[in-house]
Amino acid sequence: MKEITAIIRRGKLPETKKVLEELGYPSLTIQSVEGRGKQKGVVCAEAEIDPEMPESFCTAVKLTPTPPEYALEHTLPKAVLYVPKKMLTIVVPDDAVTEVVLAIIKVNQTGKHGDGKIFVSPIEAAVRVRTGEKDEEAIL
Repeated sequence: MKEITAIIRRGKLPETKKVLEELGYPSLTIQSVEGRGKQKGVVCAEAEIDPEMPESFCTAVKLTPTPPEYALEHTLPKAVLYVPKKMLTIVVPDDAVTEVVLAIIKVNQTGKHGDGKIFVSPIEAAVRVRTGEKDEEAIL
């Protein structure tokens, strides 16, 4: 068994849920998260990052952050901008990992910064609390 964690644009969530359900994996956990990648939270076109981005975010981008060099030399905290995303977690059998990862990529890949990340981790055991089913029986 493997755990697939995907961090995606918020606007891509409905389409991602739909494709996972079509593959036979409707069970997943969804969380609202914030983060940043290589761009360190700096965005050129907020609408490209996320069409649902709140208006207050656009004004935050226009703020002049404290220069990192200054923040390192002084006690002032460095201004950091985090972009809102959705994080999906799903546990699948080993033989389904490639299919699920490729489906998530197909739905979420725009070719622009902020498309997200996917992490695959091993799962040692799973137990369904209600029935006591274990491992693959518990995740399907």
